Amino acid sequence: MTLNLGQQSFPDDQLLVMAIINRTPDSFYDKGATFTDLAALQAVERAITAGADIVDIGGVKAGPGDVVSADEERARVAGFIEQVRDQYPNVIISVDTWRSDVARAACQAGADIVNDAWGGHDPSVAEVAAEYGAGLVCTHAGGVTPRTRPHRVEYDDITTAVRAFLVDEVERVVSIGVDPRRVLVDPGHDFAKNTRHSLQLTGELAGLTTLGAPLLVSLSNKDFIGETLDKPVPDRLVGTLAATAVSAWQGARVFRVHQVAETRQVLQMVQAIRGQRQPLVSRRGLG
Repeated sequence: MTLNLGQQSFPDDQLLVMAIINRTPDSFYDKGATFTDLAALQAVERAITAGADIVDIGGVKAGPGDVVSADEERARVAGFIEQVRDQYPNVIISVDTWRSDVARAACQAGADIVNDAWGGHDPSVAEVAAEYGAGLVCTHAGGVTPRTRPHRVEYDDITTAVRAFLVDEVERVVSIGVDPRRVLVDPGHDFAKNTRHSLQLTGELAGLTTLGAPLLVSLSNKDFIGETLDKPVPDRLVGTLAATAVSAWQGARVFRVHQVAETRQVLQMVQAIRGQRQPLVSRRGLG
């Protein structure tokens, strides 16, 4: 299925990199390095230069921490999205929020996608996406309260549960009026899942590529990678790239990441092995 985001269309063999831009002082990954406007704008520039197709701007970290009101979240993202839209008119902008009022402010400021990482906790987010013609990421988050960690979660079969939820959620948001060509699905690695759940999902992603919506994966430096390899956050790149290659091979199309250049190279290799992309140079055996 062709994916429409903003004013652009992407065929089903094009793999997209979504760069994470944190407007938070307490991100698990960068510890607030891009909290100020200047630092965040510089991060956007670096991401685009490195090959990002989408920038995903978030004002609240996913994990537990200080309470961030809707007003504060809106202040962190809406004005910044306006700046990014002004400086980079052609880049696809995503807002990472589960709140419909923040999503509305972001779309008014120029966002093309609402990345609802908490699985429709506020069901009106889909109404906002429909109203503004925005893309929408439907995520499996197990129905838990935003910013809470999983605690002894159990599933009869995680892939079956994720698939069933995403089928219903896509049907719901399309019935509200979200353009089906602008809907993505995210299995929600680490969200309401333990490490074994996320590993199983990664190995069975091909079963989620037949839902009629492109598959987005957010794997970058997550805890399931850290626990699998017993590595702290700064040392999870290799594991992230391995999971990225596996996911791309199985049909994932959008990759939400911290390290853009490294991810782009992995995706180029996967596409070349599949015969979807030619090597940039051809010298070996020709001289």
